Amino acid sequence: MRKETINFRAESDKVKFLDTIASILDRDRSYVINEAISAYLEIHRWQIDHIKEGIRQADAGEFATEAELASVFRKRKRHMKLPGKKKLC
Repeated sequence: MRKETINFRAESDKVKFLDTIASILDRDRSYVINEAISAYLEIHRWQIDHIKEGIRQADAGEFATEAELASVFRKRKRHMKLPGKKKLC
């Protein structure tokens, strides 16, 4: 994969921690930064894909019925516990 150089400013404590991680992993700072960027992008790619799928389903009219939603909430409510309280329902 083609690589490009980028420059940016970071807070000193973050740079120090990057260097600590790099040292522990026996890698350089660029490796750690690339891994962090990859993880960040993957999270957002996943979110975007799921949002697009939700929009597609909404546009196609693929909604849960009111009865289906009520059933889900009833099941969840039965399993909820409040601190110091008995189960709901």
